[in-house]
Amino acid sequence: SQIDYNGRFCMSSAAAASIKAFGIDRGLPFPLADIPYTETILLIGSNAAETMPPVMQYFQAQQKNGGSLIVVDPRLTPTAAAATLHLQITPGTDAALANGLLYIAIKHGYLDEAFIASRTSGFDRVRRTVSCYWPDRVERITGIPEKQLYAAARLLGEAATAMILTARGPEQQSKGVDNVLAFINLALGLGKAGKPYCGYGCLTGQGNGQGGREHGQKADQLPGYRKIDNPEHRFYIASVWGVPEDSIPGPGRSAYEMLNRLGEEDGVRALLVFGSNPAVSGPRAGHIHKRLEALDFLVVSDFFLSETGELADVVLPTAQWAEEEGTVTNLEGRVLLRQRATEPPAGVSTDLEIISVLAERLGFGRSFCSNPREVFNELRRASSGGVADYYGITYERIVRENGVFWPCPSEDHSGTPRLFLDAFAMPDGRARFHAVDHRGAAEEPDEEYPLYLTTGRVMQQYQSGTQTRRVRQLLAAAPECFVEIHPSMAASYGILQGQPVRVATRRGTAVAQARLTPSIRMDTLFVPFHFSGRGRANLLTNPALDPISRMPEFKVCAARIEKGPAC
Repeated sequence: SQIDYNGRFCMSSAAAASIKAFGIDRGLPFPLADIPYTETILLIGSNAAETMPPVMQYFQAQQKNGGSLIVVDPRLTPTAAAATLHLQITPGTDAALANGLLYIAIKHGYLDEAFIASRTSGFDRVRRTVSCYWPDRVERITGIPEKQLYAAARLLGEAATAMILTARGPEQQSKGVDNVLAFINLALGLGKAGKPYCGYGCLTGQGNGQGGREHGQKADQLPGYRKIDNPEHRFYIASVWGVPEDSIPGPGRSAYEMLNRLGEEDGVRALLVFGSNPAVSGPRAGHIHKRLEALDFLVVSDFFLSETGELADVVLPTAQWAEEEGTVTNLEGRVLLRQRATEPPAGVSTDLEIISVLAERLGFGRSFCSNPREVFNELRRASSGGVADYYGITYERIVRENGVFWPCPSEDHSGTPRLFLDAFAMPDGRARFHAVDHRGAAEEPDEEYPLYLTTGRVMQQYQSGTQTRRVRQLLAAAPECFVEIHPSMAASYGILQGQPVRVATRRGTAVAQARLTPSIRMDTLFVPFHFSGRGRANLLTNPALDPISRMPEFKVCAARIEKGPAC
């Protein structure tokens, strides 16, 4: 049996890096309410203004309070346009930028030597590694002018408080874990972690992206962030579930590795998909489409018929979010209760009810309850004593306190909105530096494919578009796939504004409408990934995996562009 969740394509690199550096994975180790009171924020690879609009109020308040916001992005996005300083980075060079900023911090006396000595380990090796990342070399690698590198380092180094936040830009790469570790090194070197209004954090990409990992949905995890290959963890969870320990399988394949082998002799032959659309959202989507077709049996549970659902043998209509009850955990590690607002249509079940009925028919009904509160109480027991400890969190507390931050080991515990103020979650209480060198993307531009391609989201659509492409007003605002290209680059290809073009990589070709904009780097193309058919951006993306997180390289590959047929 195999299980994984679509968060593998979202926060998995940041999660793995946080565990290596801090011993714990929580998107933000501080509440969002702290953001307005930090002096400097370094935001890497996030267009929050379009992809996470509610968080922008905190950045705006921070700037209103006199703070500085530095945004790292190959595009001048609405988020970057609102920044104090925009660093327009070459795709795939994030670690070089982090190392270069740390180099300047060392040379200009911005390090917090007392913090490094008392609360961290491993800095000497990092110091040696970054010693060759002098500013003119980093400019050549990243495309960011030396003057801007010094300005960014000064804003971070002279600030009494600072936060470093990453998102999908540096994370969705074949070296995503290393990229995040490099920025964590910068935060630790500056002493901007484990203190009020300071820290490294990751912005999530979807609702309950944080909670999915804590609940044990990853191929290598059990509830409470216990490890599936740890004998003590397996024994404990088996006792909670009332099953033999040897009935719990070992680590499974990650999402892409599972999808890549669907229908093959050593792969999954029957697949159950809940609320995901890998035919559009998976890397090398044309290949995944074929693998889905090769299955003996495909079941899709969703509240709209997605492109993946169209390939299914059985489609199970399911309740949408407002028609069901349950908890979600946000990027702060705050457990929230989502109460049912309306009843689902007649004959439509929740995902939990579907799982319960399937279990009953397979002879396991006693172990699969359909009552959300009872399931949450099981999670409380399963997570008790674990890294993500929910035991002290109850429905009543969540409602009364407007959410409770984990870890919360007992009902009289206040919860933990701020992590690491006294110690990091390591046996010795010290955070770990990890020496990271810059290495290129798995696929760099060459003579045949001379441009960088990066992908992302726009405000009017969401994820694979299964929901938002059905909303008339949203579709009118963003009706079809487009490709952003710099006007000078477009002129060299004879491409005009609004003209249909073909974007090609070594994996496939997508058709899109040309959108000429000086806000993107000359050497880079941008395609949103919400659309289906010939406009699927993920026909192009590279499934090269990070060796630790198993994250595919959605954010950078080599591409070419040419005039093409109408969409």
